[in-house]
Amino acid sequence: MCKGLATLPATCLKSAKDIKHKISFLLQKPEPNAADQKEIKEKTTAAPAKRVPDAAEVEKWKESFSHVMSSEMGRMVFTTFLKSEFSQENVDFWIACEDYKKSLPSKLSTKAKQIYQQYVEADAPNEVNLDAATREKTRREVESGSPSCFDEAQKMIYTLMEKDSYRRFLKSKLIQDLCQKESGSAHEKKGCDWTDSRQVLAGGA
Repeated sequence: MCKGLATLPATCLKSAKDIKHKISFLLQKPEPNAADQKEIKEKTTAAPAKRVPDAAEVEKWKESFSHVMSSEMGRMVFTTFLKSEFSQENVDFWIACEDYKKSLPSKLSTKAKQIYQQYVEADAPNEVNLDAATREKTRREVESGSPSCFDEAQKMIYTLMEKDSYRRFLKSKLIQDLCQKESGSAHEKKGCDWTDSRQVLAGGA
């Protein structure tokens, strides 16, 4: 063993100084200030539970497909259902068309091409189910920069969702679960009347 600093090799002394410096640095590391602590706490705090639609909202959705699509919550729930059927591109396309109509004139041409390439052209990444004539008409109108270039295609997809996906949506486990949650918390309320749902389905057949 070394019996004094003077007898230690230079490398030994250097290593000892390095270790002392590192220990000193760790001991002097500042604590996070109040703002940092608050930010950390906010990030680690669990996110609030998502709002669940109430029975009145669900009843509205059963009245007509337009009530589903005009409600932000309705579109969210319907999109969740379409994901389970691997047909989310239909509602995504419809929403993209709605956003397109609200775009500034200077942005229309660029957005139209993006929507066309994403949803309309043959073999698009999220191609929607359009007939050849509608697809070709939409292509020509996109090239001409028409503000209404997607109107016909959007209407066709809307009708497809209304006549097909919407009916299955009403009978889906997703909607049944929402109704059960509401009826379980308030038995005295009307809750979800599935006779109404069957009438909607029968009437639209």
